[in-house]
Amino acid sequence: MDLPDLKLTDFPADSRSRELWLQHAAGHILFRDVRDYAVQRLDPSLSPEARAAAIKAANDALYGLMMILDGVTGGLENDSSKVSLRMIAELTAMDSAEVVHSLDLLDGDGMCMGYHGWQEGDFGELPPFA
Repeated sequence: MDLPDLKLTDFPADSRSRELWLQHAAGHILFRDVRDYAVQRLDPSLSPEARAAAIKAANDALYGLMMILDGVTGGLENDSSKVSLRMIAELTAMDSAEVVHSLDLLDGDGMCMGYHGWQEGDFGELPPFA
């Protein structure tokens, strides 16, 4: 099973639409390059039950990552300091390497909210790929 060869669609001009488009692009990248990568490497000789359990584990691990990106979990702290993880989605012009739009996913609409739609293949009204 190969990953599909998809191309990035043109980004919306409207700032809010572009922000949503960028979040859907980030969700697609995570599903394709984390979840689908793991599922493709499952041993083909697994029983249907073992395969289903392994796919559930891949889905749960990705959801756990999305909870970190949303700031729900993932901090390590003491009385004076804290360590947390952040992920930035950037739209960059290929010809100039200029950042057209940048979004800290913590400031987005919520990766966990997008997760269930992305799991069903729903990447919004303006999907970021074709």
